[in-house]
Amino acid sequence: MNRSGSLTQHLATQFRFTYGRQPGDSEQRSWAASLPALAQDLVDADLGEVEMLVEYQLPLTSLRADVVLAGRHPVSQAVSYVVVELKQWSGASVIDGDPQLCEPAGPPGRVTLNPIAQVRRYSEFLVDFVRSLQDISDAVAGVAYLHNADEARVSSLHELPADLHGQLFTASTRGALLSFLRSRIAPYPPAADQLLSSRLGPSKQLMALAAEEIKNRESFVLLDDQQVAYRLVLNAVRRSARADHKEVIVIVGGPGSGKSVIALSVLGELYRNGFKALHATGSKSFTTTLRKVAGKGTTRVQKLFQYFNSFMNVGRNDLDALVCDEAHRIRETSNNRYTPAAKRSTKPQVEELIDASRVPVFLLDEHQVVRPGELGTVAQIEAMATAKNLSVRHVNLDGQFRCGGSRKYEEWVLRLLGLDGEAEPVAWETDGRFELRVVDSPTELEAFLRSKADQDYKARMTAGFCWPWSDPDPQRGLLDDVVIGDWRRPWNVKGDRGVNGAPPSQLWATDPAGFDQIGCIYTAQGFEYDWNGVIFGPDLVWRGNGWVADRTTSEDSVVARAEQSDYDRLIRNTYKVLLTRGMVGTALYSTDPETREKLRELVGN
Repeated sequence: MNRSGSLTQHLATQFRFTYGRQPGDSEQRSWAASLPALAQDLVDADLGEVEMLVEYQLPLTSLRADVVLAGRHPVSQAVSYVVVELKQWSGASVIDGDPQLCEPAGPPGRVTLNPIAQVRRYSEFLVDFVRSLQDISDAVAGVAYLHNADEARVSSLHELPADLHGQLFTASTRGALLSFLRSRIAPYPPAADQLLSSRLGPSKQLMALAAEEIKNRESFVLLDDQQVAYRLVLNAVRRSARADHKEVIVIVGGPGSGKSVIALSVLGELYRNGFKALHATGSKSFTTTLRKVAGKGTTRVQKLFQYFNSFMNVGRNDLDALVCDEAHRIRETSNNRYTPAAKRSTKPQVEELIDASRVPVFLLDEHQVVRPGELGTVAQIEAMATAKNLSVRHVNLDGQFRCGGSRKYEEWVLRLLGLDGEAEPVAWETDGRFELRVVDSPTELEAFLRSKADQDYKARMTAGFCWPWSDPDPQRGLLDDVVIGDWRRPWNVKGDRGVNGAPPSQLWATDPAGFDQIGCIYTAQGFEYDWNGVIFGPDLVWRGNGWVADRTTSEDSVVARAEQSDYDRLIRNTYKVLLTRGMVGTALYSTDPETREKLRELVGN
């Protein structure tokens, strides 16, 4: 017990250093109970010299595998790794007749992935993203180890077939586990360092794979809560097809938590199985891009992507499912300035979306509300569902797949902008997964990002909406509206047609020619790129001990008309969105010297 306690204290210290927060009591109890049991198993298998990577963070995500055993294969002598997911459960059973989902023994109501599915996806994720493993077909194995459970109490979990990447062992089958480990791994100290230092393959960009995902097969690997959300939606749609059943599903997650990947995966699976399903957003850029990229050459696929205000005249439950991505952009009604007076409706937009399908699915992040009139909140959706006597199922996405998988950076941004309830920003301390820097001029910002683009990274510059956005000149093309001293650059194209080589607005984030224009919030929201440059304009400046939001400097006439308290919130949310577009790193610049000095103080060199 003393050794276990010492190990837990050491891990807690390392956890605080790596992730910037104190590990929870449940995590520490899990370490104390499970790690010594696995270590003893390794010793009993004569594998005591095999290295254990504890709480190994999967590439480009914030998700962690409990243990990765690193060594070499005893026969081939190639590097070999075993991902181990440790569970203290005494029992578990599948639910909904779906072997992918289970409910552990204990208090009812907790739905989680079958551990076989969980560790299988962790293993597949390693093979997909760690370049040194991609040419070794059997380099990674996956084991779910329920060391406190008997086979009789988890028998239904075996309804999910096992394979190399995912199999289940319990206290009853400990001998089989030891035999399997002996067959897969032998001590080889360099293996752990090779895994930790390996180059990572490019992430599967959402737009590049959308066509394949929608039309042919599941291209994304969904992990943990992502897979739970995916399965819950599919199960709900299947139930609705068998009976007169309707339910609402709400999926909440921050930027980069995988909401849009879930949306596309759900849509693709439903589409392939003949269900009537549509995807809807409130973002023109995002919807137009999905239509052009995911539905390239296939008008039928393009029609799967609609807007929130497209459902005013849809019949009740006409659809099997409606996947509402970026649901924080839901508005009060679907009326717009072009809606004829005779057709204007007082029906709330959220009610239209709920009524349109048997299973309405809402994916949202309340911190991404950036315009007055955007009303999509969990409370609003719940209230409407309750008024209709509908049940609501919730999934909170804890993973982070943007910002290099750095939850620490996401939390730093929330603290910086005062969006997490904490009063003060904190100094940035790198976790090795994401790079953050402050530059002294827009010229330096552009040069730095161009150097990254020259290295085949995707890089973009964005800015607060503090400069006019002119229509292009018929002769000269885009005008250099963003002027900071002697430095001048144009905003991205306004419309859906390119101008003199500059891509249309909906392709600014994905077309290489987009680098030469400055993106605004309405163009950048919903997209990601490797390197992110953010220009803080005079609409949000640091004065004394806090931020000051100055509406007089805004060129966004709609936002500037909001009440001051709403304006302050919208501007902070705007910069939160801009700051969280990067996958690898972000460079910051402020036009205001005092703000720039504050950023320098927080970020350092």
